[in-house]
Amino acid sequence: MRPWSLMRNPPVRHMATRASKGAGMKVILHIGAHRTASTSLQSYMRRHRDELRNAGIAFWAPRRTRTGLFNGIQPTPGLGAGAARRARGRIGMNLDRAASNGVQSLVVSDENMIGSVRLNMRAGQLYPDIGQRLARYVHAFDHRIDKVMLSVRGLDHYWASAIAFGVARGHAVPNAARCHAIATHPRTWRDVIGDVACAAPSARIEVMPFEVSAGRPEMILRAASGQAVPSDAVPDWLNRAPTVSHLRTILADRGDDPMAVSDATGRWSPFDAAARAHLREAYADDMHWLVAGADGLATLTEELDHRRAGITPPRGPQTRGQGHDIEERRMAHPC
Repeated sequence: MRPWSLMRNPPVRHMATRASKGAGMKVILHIGAHRTASTSLQSYMRRHRDELRNAGIAFWAPRRTRTGLFNGIQPTPGLGAGAARRARGRIGMNLDRAASNGVQSLVVSDENMIGSVRLNMRAGQLYPDIGQRLARYVHAFDHRIDKVMLSVRGLDHYWASAIAFGVARGHAVPNAARCHAIATHPRTWRDVIGDVACAAPSARIEVMPFEVSAGRPEMILRAASGQAVPSDAVPDWLNRAPTVSHLRTILADRGDDPMAVSDATGRWSPFDAAARAHLREAYADDMHWLVAGADGLATLTEELDHRRAGITPPRGPQTRGQGHDIEERRMAHPC
């Protein structure tokens, strides 16, 4: 069943109302999702900061957004009623400063804007409050957002990676009934994308499959900015899901049964064959919907010109180790 936001007519796509200051600067929100190499993208942008600046591209990543810039956008006990208003003013000043410094494209990358892996695991579904959360960010940016970039991933691999990540950080290993409930939950990426479109009706929504961009953070940034960007000879792959042996060590160290992670392969999947098949079928349906036009809500960014050189050409071959985690190749309002 589709979320309530999609039971009505699709949201009207209209041009954003832009403030006079910074009207020529594009603002792109890269919202993740988690477990789709967001950390690698942020690391890539830091490594190439100077080259990107020369190309007119600036970025805000968690080292900036989570150290005060976004304080007050989401309701937080103790911040007071005026926190959201102050956050909006603070962001507006920073946007104007970036525009006055000649920034052509500002990429704001923080996957926590849409929620957390912890919340997804607790709810047993994908980003249940993404619409309300993202609408608050759109309001805080004074509707000056041109594009929202979302990466999606095969649901069987997404949930396996998310659950492994959660178990490594203290969550219990889910039992068979819990895994079955997650696998059969009707909410998929299509619902997430619909909620994003409702929350940001003035922005272009672009979706990139993780299977296409895995190990290629420059591909995501090129799609987001629409500009040539630096190439990485051997990119860093950060924050990968722990392996079976790593998870068993973690469980043993905290006094839990290490054999609760019972899989003979290097990458753990908590799902049985039937659950994996269900998740794969749901993801295939999502991809068919995106390829067919996503009801006008979003654009699938899947095939880019891989032959185009970036600002700096690669200095060596790109490699992918077997240890890398690449097994697979709108109406909400702020309140």
